[in-house]
Amino acid sequence: MYQILRAIATIHRMGVCHRDIKPQNLLIIPKTGELRIGDFGSAKRLEKGVVNTSYICSRYYRAPELLFSSTGYTNKIDLWSIGCVFAEMLILRPLFTGQSGAKQLVKIIQLLGTPTQEDIKAMNPNYSTFNLPQIKSKPWKQILRNDLDQNTIDLISNLLQYNPNKRIDPLEACTHPFFDELRDPNTLLPNNQPLPELFDFDSDELNSVDFEIRKKLIPSHIMESQKKQMK
Repeated sequence: MYQILRAIATIHRMGVCHRDIKPQNLLIIPKTGELRIGDFGSAKRLEKGVVNTSYICSRYYRAPELLFSSTGYTNKIDLWSIGCVFAEMLILRPLFTGQSGAKQLVKIIQLLGTPTQEDIKAMNPNYSTFNLPQIKSKPWKQILRNDLDQNTIDLISNLLQYNPNKRIDPLEACTHPFFDELRDPNTLLPNNQPLPELFDFDSDELNSVDFEIRKKLIPSHIMESQKKQMK
């Protein structure tokens, strides 16, 4: 998850939206734990005011604004897809499994509840039909698993937001407490090999976020190591 977020942050900083994040497009080297995002066949540089097709992204991972026929969506659709992948890793099956676009939206509403008018406006300002059934959201532990801790629930709920503007920024997500274990210098891969390089942020990455997030991105032991190398 950490590497997916780092990778998508890099892609978005280049102005590109992947538009098809799903497990099949996430490539992992088992021995080293390194992850790469593949298949850029649907990727596009999104420009404000330019119409884009809403029939994009594999259905199970399709953001709700696409299901509301938005043609002015942003790269935030990738963050919804990442949230769906996260849920799938937790429950070992896709979270939303509609057999059509309309049924996919029904599946989402059945779990997350009915979006507010404000949410719908944020997803598609041109959408004018609001006669959706009023359904309450289910608790995340009921949606996923009873043994989830609060950090897991908080991160996934910040990704799977109806309102794309409320979805967490990918680099901010990298600072989330859910990933604190990765910042522990004693953490190893399951095969007892060291973690892949996770904190090699360049100046462009660091300058793209505010100071508080920047401080959290690089763990103290990495910071000390960098200072020693500079000396």
